[in-house]
Amino acid sequence: MLVRRSLPLVAFATLALAACSESETYETAEAVTTVDVAEEAAMEAPAPQADEAMAEDGGDAESISTPAIPAAAPKIAYVYSYGFRVDRDEIAPLQERHADMCVKLGPLTCQVRSLQQNGAEDDYGYGRLELSVAADRAREFGRELAAATDSAGGDQISSSIEGEDLSKQIVDTEARQRSREVLRDRLMEVLRTRKGSVQELVEAERGVAQVNEEIDQARSWLQEMRGRVAYSRITVTYQSEGAGPGGFFEPIRKAIGSIGPVAGNVIGGLILLLTVFLPIGLVGYGISLLVKRVRRRKTTETAD
Repeated sequence: MLVRRSLPLVAFATLALAACSESETYETAEAVTTVDVAEEAAMEAPAPQADEAMAEDGGDAESISTPAIPAAAPKIAYVYSYGFRVDRDEIAPLQERHADMCVKLGPLTCQVRSLQQNGAEDDYGYGRLELSVAADRAREFGRELAAATDSAGGDQISSSIEGEDLSKQIVDTEARQRSREVLRDRLMEVLRTRKGSVQELVEAERGVAQVNEEIDQARSWLQEMRGRVAYSRITVTYQSEGAGPGGFFEPIRKAIGSIGPVAGNVIGGLILLLTVFLPIGLVGYGISLLVKRVRRRKTTETAD
């Protein structure tokens, strides 16, 4: 009698296990197709086990220690700007010194992006230096630049730090890359098994090429953004303290220096005028002589 009563229970348990197995299979297949959504939902969904345990223990919150979920560190690309004022003659040496400091750190820590100088012939001197420095060394290297400027007799007149949060862009690009890779694997499976018509296989090949292109594009975006996070950009500007040597004789020097260009422009204009008006003048002079000659002949004939 006991055996007969247990038979329905065993059958019911078997059906329940089968249903659970089918549900798990369906969920596994669904997780493959929507891997990104499942991961985000798992990150955002609360843990019900802690609440149930608290309810069973009579709501004693102190007896249960729930582990804290570590938040992902933000991925921020920093841009540092420094402005220094030094003598005009010291701009180029200081700029070269800063560039040498970057080179000594090695290419894996610091790279020189650009170096510009202006004011060799003018009164006002200006320079610009752009560097890429490892993010963990950027602040320290900025202080080293300021110390080198102080030793050269210059002053720091400006500084700024700007940051751009690339966390969302990186996460979105990674999710897109994973979804494209899943789609590529499915298309490759279709091509490997040769299941479907010829047209479907051709479309699958085209799809694989397009998906590979999207994956490469996503990888390049990720590499570019991760590089901006790993290496901070430092922009250093240099300017002179004031005008160069001059004073009372400076306008005279400028006037004497401009005599040559002014005289050249005047002579060039005269040559241009002669080139244009000289042939016209010769033609007009010839026509006037011809008219006078005709008039004289008519006057002579009338007098006769």
